[in-house]
Amino acid sequence: MTNSEPDDPTVVTTQTTESEPAWTPPPDAPSTQSPPPVAPPIVTQRTTVSTSRSTSGPEMGRRVVVLLFGLIQIVIGLRVVLLLLDAREGNALVSFILDLSQLFVGPFDGVLHTNALQSGGSILDLAAIVALVGWTILELIIIWAVGIFRREPA
Repeated sequence: MTNSEPDDPTVVTTQTTESEPAWTPPPDAPSTQSPPPVAPPIVTQRTTVSTSRSTSGPEMGRRVVVLLFGLIQIVIGLRVVLLLLDAREGNALVSFILDLSQLFVGPFDGVLHTNALQSGGSILDLAAIVALVGWTILELIIIWAVGIFRREPA
């Protein structure tokens, strides 16, 4: 088999075996019966095709981008939920998540006239929602740019 690409990971192996046909006398036949004439050997051919692909550089880059932006989106989503539930900011975990998410929400503060809507103790952080949309759009642009360098098989 000829591969069109020199680095094609497709492996083709062919195995041919020959064996003599087995003859056993029927159970009710007398033992003096002679065996039948010898038949030609049985030829068995087995072809195995296996394909293994390693992750290319652009694919690995795409996966890293998706992972990083996914983590950013989770942190911003946690911020929105915690503020909606009026979580106690004195708690170390809540404080850590709000401080960490502020790094990613900060660039989007002031995009709208109102950054948050309040009702009772709950806060709907509009700046965080805008940041979530903004980071998602940036992620899609980077994935598209990385996709330009991906090599698709013909």
